[in-house]
Amino acid sequence: MSGRIAVFGAGYVGLVTGACFADLGHRVVLRDVLPEKIEVLRRGEIPIYEPGLDALVERNRDRLTFTTEVAEAVDGADFVYVAVGTPPTYSGDADLSAVWRVVDELPALDRRIVLVMKSTVPVGTGDKVRAALDARGLTNVGYVSNPEFLAEGTALHDFMSPDRVVVGAFDPADAGVVAELYATLTAPIVRTDVSSAEMIKMASNAFLSTRISFINEIANVCELVGADVTAVAEGMGLDHRLGRHFLKAGIGFGGSCFPKDISALKQLAGNSGYHFQLLSSVIEVNELQKRRVIGKLQKHLGDLRQRRVALLGLAFKPGTDDMREAPSLVLASRLLAEAAEVRTWDPVASAEHLLPAATQCPTVEKAVEGADAAVIVTEWPELADLARAEIRDLMARPLIIDGRNLLDPEQVRRAGFAYECIGRPSQTAAAPGYSAE
Repeated sequence: MSGRIAVFGAGYVGLVTGACFADLGHRVVLRDVLPEKIEVLRRGEIPIYEPGLDALVERNRDRLTFTTEVAEAVDGADFVYVAVGTPPTYSGDADLSAVWRVVDELPALDRRIVLVMKSTVPVGTGDKVRAALDARGLTNVGYVSNPEFLAEGTALHDFMSPDRVVVGAFDPADAGVVAELYATLTAPIVRTDVSSAEMIKMASNAFLSTRISFINEIANVCELVGADVTAVAEGMGLDHRLGRHFLKAGIGFGGSCFPKDISALKQLAGNSGYHFQLLSSVIEVNELQKRRVIGKLQKHLGDLRQRRVALLGLAFKPGTDDMREAPSLVLASRLLAEAAEVRTWDPVASAEHLLPAATQCPTVEKAVEGADAAVIVTEWPELADLARAEIRDLMARPLIIDGRNLLDPEQVRRAGFAYECIGRPSQTAAAPGYSAE
C-alpha cells in the first residue's frame, strides 16, 4: 500500500524517515518551522551528514516535497508523522513543546488520518495526546506510537532492514494501516499498546547504555589487575545469552539518544515514585569514563599546563557529524581548564562554535604537529594507521592515548610510541626519544 505521508520535523529522524518512506514508494511532504532549512532542502542540499542520504533524497526527488506550511503538509495526507526534537530540560524531563506544537497545529479534517509518533517521548505521552485530540473534537485522528531505532552512520540500513517495527495503538485498525506502510520490509511487526511501545524505545536504549557502562567498569578493573578487556569482551560475547553487541570498552557514550533517553527514563521513574538506582550508576560511570583520559595524560606528562594535546575525532561516533553529548567536548573543556593547548581534527564534524578556545585543524598531521600527546576520541577509519613514523616525527612527544582501542598495541609500541588504551595493559616506560620532563 502506498500512502501520502506528512512528516513534521526535517531534522535527523524526520529527514531519514521521509526519504526512506519515499524510497518505499510513498509520497512524502516534509514540514519544518525553519524556513532556512526548507530552502536548503529545496535546493537539493542535505543539512546533516549521513552516508547515502544525499543520494537517496535525490533519487526520490519526485516523491519528496518540502514546506513550512501546515496546511500544505496535511493536504491529502493519510499519515502525519511527528519527528521533532524532544531534548532534555534542566530537570531531566523531555521537552515536549515541539510535540505539542504539532498537535495544536493539526487542523480539523473531514476524513480520518493517523498521527504517528516517531519522536522519542516519555511513557504516557500518547495518553495525553489522545486526550488533547479528543478535547478538540478530533476523534477522526488516530494515534499510533511507532518509535525509531536509527543509529547515526547506519540510519538508512536501520530503516530498510530493521530488527523490528514497533506499532502501538489505541485502535487496532490504526495499527494495521501503519504496519502496512512497512509491508515491503521483512522485519517482524511488534503490535502492542501505546504505553508499551513508548517503553520499548526507552528501555532498549537504557539497556544498551547499561552494557556500555558495564564493560567500561570491567575495563577499569582490567587495568588494575593486568587483564585485557578486549579478550574479556570476546569471551563474554561468545555466550549466546550475552552476545557481542555493545561490549566495546572506550571513553563513554554520547549522541542525541542514549544520554537523553536514560535521563528521561530515570526522571520518569522518579516522577512515578520509583528510584531507578541502576540508571543513576550508568550515568555516573559514563561521565567519569570520559575524564579518565585526563588521568592517563597526567600519568605521562605531569602538569598539563601549556602541553599541546591533539584530540582526534570530535563527533560522538564515526559516520556522523553529530556533536551532541560528544565525549570530545568534555575532554577539550577539561584540558582547557588545565591550561593545556588543544588542537582538534574530525573529517566531517566542526566544533569551532562549541570550542572557540581550541584550534580545529584540517588534517591529522596538522593536529599532531608539535603535540605532547594524541588522543583518539572517535574511531574514524582514517586513524587506523596513526602509529606511523611520519606522525611520530611530527610530535614533540610520541604518546598516543587510544580512547577507543582502535590500534594494535604491539604495532604502536614497535613504531616507537608510548601507548595507553582502555582496559588493556599499557606501556608505562618511555618509547625511544620520549621524554616527560
